[in-house]
Amino acid sequence: QVQLVESGGGLVQPGGSLRLSCAASGSDFIVYNMGWYRQTPGKQRELVATITSGGSTNYADSVKGRFTISRDNAKNTVYLQMDSLKPEDTAVYYCKGELAIRNVGKMNYWGQGTQVTVSS
Repeated sequence: QVQLVESGGGLVQPGGSLRLSCAASGSDFIVYNMGWYRQTPGKQRELVATITSGGSTNYADSVKGRFTISRDNAKNTVYLQMDSLKPEDTAVYYCKGELAIRNVGKMNYWGQGTQVTVSS
């Protein structure tokens, strides 16, 4: 069974840093585009950053210059380094992966979400 497992959330003071990780596990799959999204109560889930299998990145304007997305293809893992965190970055962060599953085809998978709270 293929799944995405996230880790790294928590409580941090304004100006601090956190690093999120998301690993794809299972068998017989190839990982293509991956990304991070976030959601706060009462609002739609929004894009934070994406990265292609070739390493091209895209960021929401609100996080440009503060967040960095990267990936380790050998480990099927995507990371989100978050620096200079602000209270408005508080949200549940979700990992999304576009995976090609053997005998199934391409599907989008979501992680379970990890809470990030920025507060003094």
